[in-house]
Amino acid sequence: MSDIGITLLLVGALFLILGSGVWIGLTLSGVAWIGMQLFSSRPAGDAMAVTIWGSASSWTLTALPLFVWMGEILFRTRLSQDMFRGLAPWMQALPGRLLHTNVVGCTIFAAVSGSSAATCATIGKMTLPELQRRGYPEPMVVGTLAGASTLGLLIPPSIIMIVYGVIAEVSIAKLFIAGVIPGLMLATLFSGYIAVWALLRPDQVPPADERTTFMQKLSASRSLIPVVLLIVAVLGSIYSGIATATEAAAVGVVGSLALSAVQGSLNWQTFRESLMGATRLYCMIGLILAGAAFLSLSMGYIGLPRHLAEWITSMGLSQAGLIFVLAIFFIILGCFLDGISMVVLTMGVLMPTIQAAGIDPIWFGIFIVLVVEMAQITPPVGFNLFVLQGMTGRELTWIARVTMPMFFLMCAAVVLITVMPGIVTWLPAQMMGK
Repeated sequence: MSDIGITLLLVGALFLILGSGVWIGLTLSGVAWIGMQLFSSRPAGDAMAVTIWGSASSWTLTALPLFVWMGEILFRTRLSQDMFRGLAPWMQALPGRLLHTNVVGCTIFAAVSGSSAATCATIGKMTLPELQRRGYPEPMVVGTLAGASTLGLLIPPSIIMIVYGVIAEVSIAKLFIAGVIPGLMLATLFSGYIAVWALLRPDQVPPADERTTFMQKLSASRSLIPVVLLIVAVLGSIYSGIATATEAAAVGVVGSLALSAVQGSLNWQTFRESLMGATRLYCMIGLILAGAAFLSLSMGYIGLPRHLAEWITSMGLSQAGLIFVLAIFFIILGCFLDGISMVVLTMGVLMPTIQAAGIDPIWFGIFIVLVVEMAQITPPVGFNLFVLQGMTGRELTWIARVTMPMFFLMCAAVVLITVMPGIVTWLPAQMMGK
């Protein structure tokens, strides 16, 4: 059978099994088994056992459940309410006023949570009732929250960066550092959009609260001290070289437990709920990663990645052309798969092509995170859309429509890092060398 025939058969099997409701991780393993059994001479059972064990026992991957647990702990603290009290006085003078709390709050929380959905849910609990009570337009409140919460993937620590780093075999610490400037750039784009919208529609922006003095603002900012200390502990230990990403994740867990204890929200129930929530989420991710590792091995034995790389290379695409094609591919894929599934399904096939094209794998990791962020707000499988649907009771199509401007801002961010790759590569080169 030709490569195209094999590819069509395996893709058809993938969507058929997924459509029947089988878990993604098991689907990936099943497709890999079919491919290896039919088109390879190696025994599929032996290959599956060795690959899944190797994937599950990766030391680098240890950071993933720890960062997930840290986010689950913080999700159950009073962090969100304290953040609103600390941020609100500083936002009053900006065009758009308290709408900026969505962006700034998500940016801050993203630095202690590697999950977009956790960022959306936590900041949404804080801002949705407050902003609606004060009369801010619901489309802007929901739309900016949906977009800004995707910063949970881009601003380190990031679960998706850990997954990509493990699969692509690149430094997770460098990926974390590379995500800082693009993350702040995207947050600036979101806030800039809010400001322009407010200047064009001043009648839709509620009046400012009573004026506060500079000292009153500083006093309110004390509520931000715990989360700032946690950010410094986690990211500072990585950037200074004191700790690896895995060790920093452990620091984050201990710090979040301490923060929860100080706030008085740490008890047996919240500890157990956070641990079980993190366990469930990581088991899902771990099963997907194990299935994807087996699928990558199967594809390697069949030879499809090599042939795909040769085919794309034969097209004579420039780097920019290849990036454009991949961006369109991932945006379409994001309409049907979650971010982690997108990365683990495609990286094993695409990395040889990326390397052959001479694209920096650190830069490509941030590019992937940006297009995966778009997938969080594209129907029908947009995780942030589902989270907001549960919180607002609105229809998915309405939420997707009011979030569309954020999607186009992310497209602009992809264009910016493509035209100026130094936005991604400069900081890691300065802090950790080439």
